[in-house]
Amino acid sequence: MSLQEQKRKLAEYWQETGLVTDKKAIKAFMGVPREMFVPEHYRAESYGDYPLPLPSGQTISQPTTVMIITQALELHTGQKVLEVGAGSGYQAAIIAEMVGSKGTVYATEIIPELAALAGQNLKMAGIKNVKVMCMDGSRGYEKAAPYDRIVVSAACSEIPKPLAEQLKEEGIIVAPVGNSWQGQQLIKARKKNGRLETENLGDFVFVPLKGKHGLD
Repeated sequence: MSLQEQKRKLAEYWQETGLVTDKKAIKAFMGVPREMFVPEHYRAESYGDYPLPLPSGQTISQPTTVMIITQALELHTGQKVLEVGAGSGYQAAIIAEMVGSKGTVYATEIIPELAALAGQNLKMAGIKNVKVMCMDGSRGYEKAAPYDRIVVSAACSEIPKPLAEQLKEEGIIVAPVGNSWQGQQLIKARKKNGRLETENLGDFVFVPLKGKHGLD
């Protein structure tokens, strides 16, 4: 089965099961070549629904996890989004497709090797509205704040305070929260009157967030 067929079957599975119902998110998934964001020797497994290894002991999340997060963000054209933990750049690429050329994704990555890799992958995929920065994203990125949406792609013990502060009123942040690397709850929070109203989207496993407000 070709990669394109595997991709189509995965998208059909999400729609049939109701896991992902956002048609715009599905369109973004179909439009971004995940094979450009996985290590070359794993290309044949690009659409296997499981995480794959990345350099420096990190991982690229399984496609279903990426899409559940994408759907939870309720993305719209022209929005400004902060991603903490860019990894190989795949989640940023999906978000970039959804916010369009008038939107911007600021993707932070604390590991220099991965920050360089994400930048290369996004360039190779022809995605121009993502700015990759090698920095401690757990502190946020004050210069471009406030953000319509924030996504944390690594586990934290709580939603970092700087990120909550840099989120716009009525903005949404999605982050895996928990004290163990063995598992976390994926939390979706909407900012209302300066406070975060949270919703638990279920149990997931992410690598620990590095940096001042991280687990590692």
